[in-house]
Amino acid sequence: MAEGTLQRDDGESIAYDHLPGTGPGIVFLSGFNSNMQGDKALALAQWCAEQGRQFTRFDYFGHGASSGDFAAGTIGRWIDDAVAVFDAVTTGPQLLVGSSMGGWIMLHLALARPQRVSALVGIAAAPDFTATLREGRLGPEQMLQLELSGACDIPNCYDDGEPYTISRELLDEGETHRLLTREHIAIDVPVRLLHGQCDPDVPWERSLLLAEKLRGEDVEVTLVKDGDHRLSRPQDLARLLRTVDTLSRQLAPG
Repeated sequence: MAEGTLQRDDGESIAYDHLPGTGPGIVFLSGFNSNMQGDKALALAQWCAEQGRQFTRFDYFGHGASSGDFAAGTIGRWIDDAVAVFDAVTTGPQLLVGSSMGGWIMLHLALARPQRVSALVGIAAAPDFTATLREGRLGPEQMLQLELSGACDIPNCYDDGEPYTISRELLDEGETHRLLTREHIAIDVPVRLLHGQCDPDVPWERSLLLAEKLRGEDVEVTLVKDGDHRLSRPQDLARLLRTVDTLSRQLAPG
């Protein structure tokens, strides 16, 4: 696995890991305030190494080993990061795997590069999650804090437990990238959506709605009755790898 840094035009740097190999390659897109060292990314990296398959993972602006202030990030900026890494690092057709917010980024990447994206796998995919925050998850005090200071904190049940900082710019800018409000999402490649029914952050019904909105017919949703948001238990990782393996074989030439 070769570590690298992609320099952006504004002087910021995006950290990535890339493993050369056969295609279709796998690109992993992590979630909000997550990074490329999570369990799902590592499991995919090991599987791709064993298979001799191309694999790419990276950290968005303000995440992990990349430069920048997390609180200054926006959905548009993170989409741009994904497209930049995709263009500069990967070669040939790619299968995208997006976790939570990464599922939203994944959809935009597929729309931006339809000729090279062969399939999608979403894990608790969270398109339009900024609208969900504004419309239901943020309380009156947090909304007031947003209006007065331009930012607020929301609880974090993961990792070190430090709260997330949410900016008003993140929410406002996120409106311009919403997908579920469209009549359909113009993606026709095979899509597999995995979602835990005990997910406290992104309701599993979100994956059903996404499946309805996708224009293509080859769309399957797998609901995990006892699954949480992250789907990172051993059995969850095994399910993810089976899904990626089956899709990869389906896409293989010949």
